[in-house]
Amino acid sequence: MARRIVRTGLQLGVIVTVIFFLVFFLDNRYRVLPQSIHSHLPLHHEGLIITDITVKTCSKINPLSTCRLDPEQWNRIEKDLYLKEGWFSKAYVHVKRKREEELKEDDKVIIDVRSGKLDPSIGEKSQTKEKWESRTGGIWLKRSSKRHASDSKKAITAVDVLFGADAVEPRPGWELVKPGPLLLDSALDGREPHLSIRRGSPVKIEKPVPRINGNGKFKILQLSDLHLSTGPGACRDAEPKDHNGGKCDADPRTLEFVHRLLEEEKPNFVVLSGDQVNGETAPDAQSALFKIAALLAEHKTPYAAIFGNHDDEGSLSRQAQMSLYSSLPYSLSEAGPNTVDGVGNYFVEILAHGNNNKHSALTLYFLDTHSYSPDEATYKGYDWLKDNQIRWFRDTATALKENHKHYSKTHLDMAFIHIPLPEYKAADQPRVGAWKEGVTAPGFNSHFKDALVEQGVLTVSCGHDHVNEYCALARNQNSGEPELWMCYAGGAGFGGYGGYGGYHRRARVWEVDTNEARIETWKRVEWGDTGGRLDPLIVVDGGKVVSPPGLQEPDTAQKQGQQQQQKQQGSRR
Repeated sequence: MARRIVRTGLQLGVIVTVIFFLVFFLDNRYRVLPQSIHSHLPLHHEGLIITDITVKTCSKINPLSTCRLDPEQWNRIEKDLYLKEGWFSKAYVHVKRKREEELKEDDKVIIDVRSGKLDPSIGEKSQTKEKWESRTGGIWLKRSSKRHASDSKKAITAVDVLFGADAVEPRPGWELVKPGPLLLDSALDGREPHLSIRRGSPVKIEKPVPRINGNGKFKILQLSDLHLSTGPGACRDAEPKDHNGGKCDADPRTLEFVHRLLEEEKPNFVVLSGDQVNGETAPDAQSALFKIAALLAEHKTPYAAIFGNHDDEGSLSRQAQMSLYSSLPYSLSEAGPNTVDGVGNYFVEILAHGNNNKHSALTLYFLDTHSYSPDEATYKGYDWLKDNQIRWFRDTATALKENHKHYSKTHLDMAFIHIPLPEYKAADQPRVGAWKEGVTAPGFNSHFKDALVEQGVLTVSCGHDHVNEYCALARNQNSGEPELWMCYAGGAGFGGYGGYGGYHRRARVWEVDTNEARIETWKRVEWGDTGGRLDPLIVVDGGKVVSPPGLQEPDTAQKQGQQQQQKQQGSRR
């Protein structure tokens, strides 16, 4: 009796197993199980699956013409493919998308995309047996209704549009559609639109943890005023003027310079200290800022960004750009507290050497210096750091000091801003480097410099005035002792102004030596002595601001010349 029960149980088990695999096999191919069951299965992709893509063009001069397809079926990507510069036309990419559990048996999902004139089955050997569907704008789609096509890593789950012959895609899981741009009725002169697609689920970005190197050193490359455009951009005041036969595309030359610095200096960290985007020539700011983000990701270099007065003069606000920065690989950029004025008030801790060491060796403070004066009648020129920003900085620095006490060596602090502080103007300060143009600091002094000194910050460095590239030493008014070095990075980008007697683009390097509690800085130039260190300077030693031997005070003639420059400030902006 017992044997019969066991035998019957085994037979039933085999039958159930066979039935299970049969149903699974059939459902795998033909989706025979009810949709309600599929709805309760875990989804392979978070979000939506793209089922169709097309371009809708409309007339600017015909009031009855519309650039929006049925919103019940289509979602429009809110970027005019003509960048709002078409004389007669506008055009927008539209996508159809569904949740995976909503897909029906006859629904097709997109598993590949091309853009161009030729059917990929004709133009590509590997695609001769594949069926491609044509859409407007030169879009070609390969779609599948096979069971689990939506589960495939090939399934397209998001679509975007980027612009420019030099467009790049730094987001993991995303790729630009090949072989070329979307096809429009008229050309955009180097700013043509490209589809970008994501396959599968969003890739989780692991934030880097910057640490001091094993030799106790940490190198920072400060890049300011890159002035990147949508498309290659036009050079301003390029030197030498006859380089490359006088032909100069701004962004390729800027990025080639940055690439060389990354290769040669091998920085552990990069600070983007404002005006990464040249708003006036960046109708798609996303495409512009992606260029520097892609280059830094390629070199696996962590970075932090703040904004200048030109970044948000294009298509994206500061908030939108910071949202992009904070989502990108290797970026430690943050919007900061929303209770404080500005976007980008935050700090980054550089930890001591050793994976298990949680102590900070170096703190980098970043603050938003805003844009133009909110009270032009009283204070002409540029905005100033607000009281609540300075209060946030003081509170944050005070709180961090408690943690820093546990670090076995001397903890160091540095700060980065875009627009210089009013104290940069002082003509009686000793300087190392060139002062070629007027300091365009705010007309109102909110005394952030005093807060920096009070909290023990040793250096502050800015951008904004492209051809100023000096470091000035501020001294205590009572004791005369050095209390803060105030430096410029110098303009790095060819999309911003230069001139002033033949300025060569440059960037500032900072090297921190935690063994000696020392900070040294120098500059690197794009042309001329490209391999040399310009104006090397030890600004901190033994954890204290120092005046290097031989540093001379400016004489009367120098002060008068600088005061005259100051009266002529701001003419190139």
